[in-house]
Amino acid sequence: MKNIFSIPKKDLEEYFVGINDKKFRATQIYEFLYKKRIYNVDDMSNIGKNIKERLIKDFDFSFIKIKLKQEDTDVKKYLFELSDGNLIETVLMYHDYGTSICVSSQVGCNMGCAFCQSGRLKKLRNLEPFEIVQQILLIEEDAKVRISHIVVMGIGEPFDNYDNVMNFIRIINDPKGIDIGARHITVSTCGIVPKIKEFARDFNQVNLAISFHAPNDTIRNKIMPINKAYKISELMDSIKEYINITNRRVTFEYIMLDNINDSIECAKELSSLLKGLNCYVNLIPYNETKNIQFKRSKKMQILAFYDILKKNGINVTIRKEFGSKVDAACGQLRANQS
Repeated sequence: MKNIFSIPKKDLEEYFVGINDKKFRATQIYEFLYKKRIYNVDDMSNIGKNIKERLIKDFDFSFIKIKLKQEDTDVKKYLFELSDGNLIETVLMYHDYGTSICVSSQVGCNMGCAFCQSGRLKKLRNLEPFEIVQQILLIEEDAKVRISHIVVMGIGEPFDNYDNVMNFIRIINDPKGIDIGARHITVSTCGIVPKIKEFARDFNQVNLAISFHAPNDTIRNKIMPINKAYKISELMDSIKEYINITNRRVTFEYIMLDNINDSIECAKELSSLLKGLNCYVNLIPYNETKNIQFKRSKKMQILAFYDILKKNGINVTIRKEFGSKVDAACGQLRANQS
């Protein structure tokens, strides 16, 4: 039985037509769920008893649960328990431009990036669309805020769960759904090339971010196993294709690792690779964890790296840090409590 929060409105319309009801019924249900936040079918007015009974019979209306919440300056981290007992984490961040949440898309991750705490637990399974959608609904209810921006950058590789993540985007982007604009949604991938090309055609207004972290294959092979499947040259070709199709700017995320990828030579190499591309680079001071031996680049080294990119005409920022005190910063999320 499918969870109702996993169903894009178009599919729900087809369902109602299939049971000899009207298409507009899907809009009614969406408005109850996402606008009025009424989750009990019995409380949905203007819907006949026979339709209510059919909905209860055909769909699951259950929710994931908030198990733990931790807070730091401008950030809240939520640990969710799924119906099978698995755990995922989600981070709410407060910015001057609004509120964003970083959602998880898998239980664990198979990409094995050496510097990432989130990937220490191998993938147990993909999240269903409802398990991603409900991260937003429950946090909005708990924090009493309207989420304005979504980043799919939590636990998991979104393009390794492509169909479910795309249905999640359809649901939250729908004007009758959570109604978050496509340009306020960002999906981050470590570089699954065929899916980048597919994404360009499926969602040409949603933002794309690339977890890049190295300017050459030698370094990237050592810290990101995905690079052995898709070399930087292939990845760059897919990104150029994405930009040509969508005319959208791509974000390159670059974690600064001491004496690994932060040299002046690396900065020059990265500048050369990205020159003329419609992109910007987000330099991320590494968030150290007790289980992984990488160290954060020194502040002067990060600034020197930044300066070289800037002088070469690359749009670049140094990411503001969120949540490191509660292990909610980039690369620190885990799917358990240890």
